[in-house]
Amino acid sequence: MAAPIIMVHGAFCGGWTFDQFRNPFEAAGHKVLTPSLPGHDPGDPADRVRGLSMLDYARHVADLAQAQTSPPVLVGHSLGGLVGLLAARRAPVAGLILLAPSPPWGVSGWTLEEGVTAFGLQMLGPYWTQAVAPDRNLMLRFSLDRLPAGRRRPILERMRPESGRALWETLNWWLDPGMTTHAGTGPDAPALVLVGERDSVHPPATAQATAARIGGDCEVLPGMSHWLPGEPGWEAVAGRCLAWMDQGLAGVGRTR
Repeated sequence: MAAPIIMVHGAFCGGWTFDQFRNPFEAAGHKVLTPSLPGHDPGDPADRVRGLSMLDYARHVADLAQAQTSPPVLVGHSLGGLVGLLAARRAPVAGLILLAPSPPWGVSGWTLEEGVTAFGLQMLGPYWTQAVAPDRNLMLRFSLDRLPAGRRRPILERMRPESGRALWETLNWWLDPGMTTHAGTGPDAPALVLVGERDSVHPPATAQATAARIGGDCEVLPGMSHWLPGEPGWEAVAGRCLAWMDQGLAGVGRTR
């Protein structure tokens, strides 16, 4: 029986991120779940995410994983990749696929854009206590940069505030005495990291460092940027995920 799949969205987003991306997996016989993280449902109040930790997100996904009849494959995009990695330490999983993931504790960003994002949040004051509104200009420039203009606005209109605490735990991990996003050497399951060649949010060097930290495989996708579940070429990304899963999850990706 095909393993169930749980797809975990990134910051400011929701389960709708995977509206198209899920289709090839379902066509291949997988049960696919695309939950919205706590506070990210369309009907949630804007401040619902205030104070939520990355661990709150991870527990939500871990609980969903444990409720499945067999260990699922977790597919996480951007911040959702890190959520998936943390969830995989709390529940049995068959495999882990990280699409342009936010790096775990101890893995530093490699680009000016990564540093600018962390510094820019500091300008909001104690943002870790806030529900942080999405910066649409940054999204257009760095995340949705390869989407046709007509497909960008519907995504921007669905963006939601994000937990400042979760952002702080991720972007300023060196200041976090609790080491919230520490992932050890990764889950006891095969792991694949995919990253776009043109990604400046979490670029190839950062993704490769994440893969090395968790003992997983890393592949750089030519011509792709950050919005791997939906930008032009997403079908090939989904196809690579399925091919990797078909190779046999029990023997793939571990180098420990």
